[in-house]
Amino acid sequence: MIHEVEGDILLSSAAAIAHGVAPNDPMDQGLALALRERYPAMHKDFHHWCHVRHPKPGEIWMWGTVGGMRLVNLITQEGGYGHGAKPGQASLKNVRKSLKALRKLAKKEKFSSIALPKLATGVGNLDWADVKPVIYDQLGDMKIPVYLYNVFHQGQQANEG
Repeated sequence: MIHEVEGDILLSSAAAIAHGVAPNDPMDQGLALALRERYPAMHKDFHHWCHVRHPKPGEIWMWGTVGGMRLVNLITQEGGYGHGAKPGQASLKNVRKSLKALRKLAKKEKFSSIALPKLATGVGNLDWADVKPVIYDQLGDMKIPVYLYNVFHQGQQANEG
């Protein structure tokens, strides 16, 4: 079940935080940058995984923190391979495919909850009015809470209760 909340997703008590990226994403903007700064090992491990696997849009990669929280990188954008390559555009097809993979992972790993930002609307350049229905379609009937952070307030913990 989806709960729309306002606040800072970095303060979420969810078992997993999912966000959109591109393969080899430099994670130098928005939520990705905040996660990279907080968890530099995650960024390094993600790039190693990309180098080894060459993931395609729609795939996902999970990384766990020492405290047990999981970060799920949803490949919603086209790749950034090659020297100096920038992440490409996101697409609704890639968002849909990565959310299906997230749903499957959540069941397999028995997540108790998931937090999501306004997925693929920053660097991914998609319109929230188009993305939001895809999130509801793919995750709306899950039996666990899905906290959808649709308004960002830095430093403010959302009411996830």
